[in-house]
Amino acid sequence: MDIQQAGGLMATQLKSGQETESRFLISDLCRLLETYLEEDQVREVYRAYLFGAEAHDGQHRLSGEPYIYHPVAAARILAEMRLDYKTIIAAILHDVIEDTQTAKEHVDRAFGSDVAELVDGVSKLTQIEFETQAEAQAENFRKMMLAMVRDIRVILVKLADRLHNMRTLGVMRPEKRRRIARETLEIYAPLANRLGINILRLELEDLGFKALYPLRYRVLEEALRNSRGHRKEVLNKIEKSIKRRMRQEDLSGEILSREKHLYSLYRKLRDKSISLSEIFDVYAFRIIVDKVDTCYRVLGAVHNLYKPVPGRFKDYIAIPKSNGYQSLHTVLFGPYGVPIEVQIRTDEMNKVAESGIAAHWVYKSSEESSTDPQARAREWLRELLDMQKNAGNSLEFLENVKIDLFPDEIYVFTPAGEIMKLPRGGTAVDFAYAVHTDVGNTCIAVKINRQIAPLRTQLRNGQTVEVITAPGAHPSPAWLNFVVTAKARSNIRHYQKNLRREEAIELGRRMLDRELAAHALSVRDIPDRNMQAIEQECGCEAQDTLLEAIGMGRHMAVLVAKRLLNSLNSVIHPVPSPEQIRPLVIRGTEGLVMHFAKCCRPIPGDSVIGFATAGRGLVIHTADCPNLAEHRNLPDNWVEVQWEAGLDEEFIVEIRVDVADQRGMLAIVAAAIGDSDSNIVNVSIEEQDGLSNALHFTITVRDRSHLAHVMRRIRNITAVMRISRIKG
Repeated sequence: MDIQQAGGLMATQLKSGQETESRFLISDLCRLLETYLEEDQVREVYRAYLFGAEAHDGQHRLSGEPYIYHPVAAARILAEMRLDYKTIIAAILHDVIEDTQTAKEHVDRAFGSDVAELVDGVSKLTQIEFETQAEAQAENFRKMMLAMVRDIRVILVKLADRLHNMRTLGVMRPEKRRRIARETLEIYAPLANRLGINILRLELEDLGFKALYPLRYRVLEEALRNSRGHRKEVLNKIEKSIKRRMRQEDLSGEILSREKHLYSLYRKLRDKSISLSEIFDVYAFRIIVDKVDTCYRVLGAVHNLYKPVPGRFKDYIAIPKSNGYQSLHTVLFGPYGVPIEVQIRTDEMNKVAESGIAAHWVYKSSEESSTDPQARAREWLRELLDMQKNAGNSLEFLENVKIDLFPDEIYVFTPAGEIMKLPRGGTAVDFAYAVHTDVGNTCIAVKINRQIAPLRTQLRNGQTVEVITAPGAHPSPAWLNFVVTAKARSNIRHYQKNLRREEAIELGRRMLDRELAAHALSVRDIPDRNMQAIEQECGCEAQDTLLEAIGMGRHMAVLVAKRLLNSLNSVIHPVPSPEQIRPLVIRGTEGLVMHFAKCCRPIPGDSVIGFATAGRGLVIHTADCPNLAEHRNLPDNWVEVQWEAGLDEEFIVEIRVDVADQRGMLAIVAAAIGDSDSNIVNVSIEEQDGLSNALHFTITVRDRSHLAHVMRRIRNITAVMRISRIKG
């Protein structure tokens, strides 16, 4: 069968009564490919079509058309971007592993390992069961992103696949249509933007917007259509003025008026709270010239023609965007006082702006510069690998990538004069991690323009930032409240996870030692073979893993101790005496795997007891906490604990103060608390009967004695009627 026959076969496969619009056939695709590929490469693409058509034989899309139309349409999108033949083949075969009986090995034998890896990278994880739809989507995305790290063409195929699906979204159920549209706007369109592929990004955004908010789309579309008549006249006048000035300056270039896309209009309306008339009063032009020098000369010419708006000039040629985008942007005061947005770039810059990383295969240069989109994409992908290593699961990885997909950038300088790019809102900590992970992990202070500033300070364009580090320093969990970059967030979380594990191992060791102490043993006394046998029984690969599981409450220390003693053929005392089992000492500084219950707020001096909770570690309650009743039937989960002597820590406690309804009572009581060397964490007021109020304070104390001292000071206030500690 030749190419023309195959095209005819595709045409006849459409059922009667279906859409009559002309379809893009394999023959059309081959003719398009012949414009830039070699003959033998086009034949390989055609062979891939026959392979895919056979694999998808009998399958139809929801529209009723044969399934093979979809991969051919996806291949067309990539062919119009002039991508290499292996990428085109992968697009044609992108669903054969996922949706047919074809295995990856079959694709490998037929078309080579490169194509097989591309197809596999795009395929979803259909053989694995996930607890939630969100988890499945996140894991699919993670797999695709890691495949993209190996070969960036994976994402190009996926974007083409998504774009054609968005073009044919109308046949889907409304709820599925909205879900796919939201996913497109949240992930795939930003991903195309991050990789500089504007030609795909813009269409994905508009199609996603139309599917997700159809009414808003129609309103904006109608408003834009109504504004075109008047705008055309003004646009022509401005264009003639610019052309005339360029001729006077002996400058040549192509001038294009730009119409804003509906989704970008919608975002401006949403984010800036401006009216439609304000948006439509902005006129946009793009000037394309031959070389960089001409860009700056044209900039001077238009600035002489119309006055520039202060603060609205951006030089993305000298400092390109992270996706490789280069252009000069300026805003001018035009005729009738309307703003004119002007972009000035070379023809090569324009091609890169449209195709991003895809331009690498079309416009290959002899040398790769730091501004090359491909180089910048690889740099970002290396960061993705680091994020993947640090992320605990797919959902966290997806969250980190989403953060990194919206880079509205600022530019700051290192003390050595190196330019660093950060997202808008980036802080000194984000800057530290952008310099190097170790710098971020050990930073303790920052100088901005030679002045000491808080680490949470948001940076602005043009600032010089110097990070001060200390060898023993480590990330603070509080940094997660203000950092904005995915790299900073993932590294801070990674450190916290490691710290939590170390704490859990130490707590697990102490808990197991306590249970073994009744038999004059400790963990160190257990022979390796006995310990390894118990580790296997508990499903743990090493001793530290077992101790971590005990510390986190997933295994009970008393049960593990019984198993160890049984393996040693020791006598197990059913009820050890109190002298034999010493309580577990708590120091008050355990923060990640030992928690103090918020219901009773235990403090040193209270009689306390520990309860091992799966996933949380050891939760400490007061012995009289009313919430313990529900755990009475789980004696194996109880752990006897006691306070370490001489603690110098602060603990949270809640008190209630009933006072007469008099002016200034809150200030008087708060002053008494402050004078007692205690800090107020939170306060609330509960009105009683019009004659009195109940003041609820959350304060810090060192122990019961300190609390008693605070309460005595408050009780001495004349208007105080009653004071009590809140538990449960």
